[in-house]
Amino acid sequence: MQCDLDALMESRDLDAIVVSGKVAGNSPLIYMLNGARMTQAMLVKKRGETPWIIASPIEREEAAAAGYPVILNTRYNYAALLKKHDGDILAASVAYQAAIFADLGVTGRVGVYGYRDQGSAYTFLKALDAALPAIEIVGELEPNLIEQARATKDATEVARIREVGRRTAAVVRQTVTFLQEHTISDDETLRHATENRALTVGDVHTHIHHLILQQGLEDAEGFIFAVGRDAAVPHNHGTLDRPLRLGETIIFDIYPREIGGGYFFDMTRTFCLGYAPDAVLRLYRDVMDCAAYLRAMLKAGEETRSYQRMACAFFEARGHPSIGSNPATLEGYVHGLGHGVGLDIHETPAFFDHEGNTARLTPGHVFTLEPGLYYPEQGIGCRIEDTLWLDENGHVCNLTDYPYDLVVPMA
Repeated sequence: MQCDLDALMESRDLDAIVVSGKVAGNSPLIYMLNGARMTQAMLVKKRGETPWIIASPIEREEAAAAGYPVILNTRYNYAALLKKHDGDILAASVAYQAAIFADLGVTGRVGVYGYRDQGSAYTFLKALDAALPAIEIVGELEPNLIEQARATKDATEVARIREVGRRTAAVVRQTVTFLQEHTISDDETLRHATENRALTVGDVHTHIHHLILQQGLEDAEGFIFAVGRDAAVPHNHGTLDRPLRLGETIIFDIYPREIGGGYFFDMTRTFCLGYAPDAVLRLYRDVMDCAAYLRAMLKAGEETRSYQRMACAFFEARGHPSIGSNPATLEGYVHGLGHGVGLDIHETPAFFDHEGNTARLTPGHVFTLEPGLYYPEQGIGCRIEDTLWLDENGHVCNLTDYPYDLVVPMA
């Protein structure tokens, strides 16, 4: 949470942080701006002090909405610095940043965050570090300070995620209703409602796009609506010209967010239209049993990677291959168990069983739990995913309000 920033800075021996860049797509800066809708900005925070926002005069009122003191960037006169340095953009940019640091009394170890082209960032930060002997520029690998703060959510953040989840579940319900409205031909293919042809995955994708917009959300990362063999490859989004038929597995993995770069939600359900073949029923039972087992085992303080081990062991005990024993397997259980959800669709904590993953479940974490099984050669796949919240008392709360029915009844 943002209230943890000073403690996190102290743990990293940071005297100040800078979060900067264009705002669109820049989740570290979006997080720090508290919903202020700006084009670009720089936020400077000294440890133990209130942050400052450096903003263009034309965005001064939006900047003020972040709740921090605002300094107009005209105070540092970048155009004059560019003239002084004969048009040398790098030299002028270093001088501009140095003037901000001097004005705010920034010295010591300074952590830098926000998204920028890698080559540009490297060139600028290297030159800045060399030019300012009183300052040490500090970069971090994941999870960095901002990611660590974002990993735990406060009540306001959870309420926003829960609301996105409510709207997301509404999209899934409306999609199921849309499918049920279609007739079925003798070969068990769904027929398009107004055209003399089969209903395709592409038709459903188009409808889902409209439903997401109607709910006031955006599908910034897309979604997965995949059928049959496509459903057996976890991130196959679906072949658009494929007809829909009864009895095939459908994986619907939907992860929209608030419009304008806000909070995401993530849920997956597996369906069969009309009926489910015996092989699918067995797969579905194993995935559901695994999900229930793991939810019951979730506990604050436990290493997240331990749950990935539990999932692998569970599925292997049921006779399925897993990446626990064979990291290269393409069938059975083939992916990580979950991930944090927030301003990015994938954020801290991670659940991969990798060396270096020291994350532990902490009150405030919002994360997915998504066991799945996949058999491409059999043309079947199954995944169930809920977004969960570990509340301040360590209780696991399911933010996903949607049933787990496998079979969608068809007329």
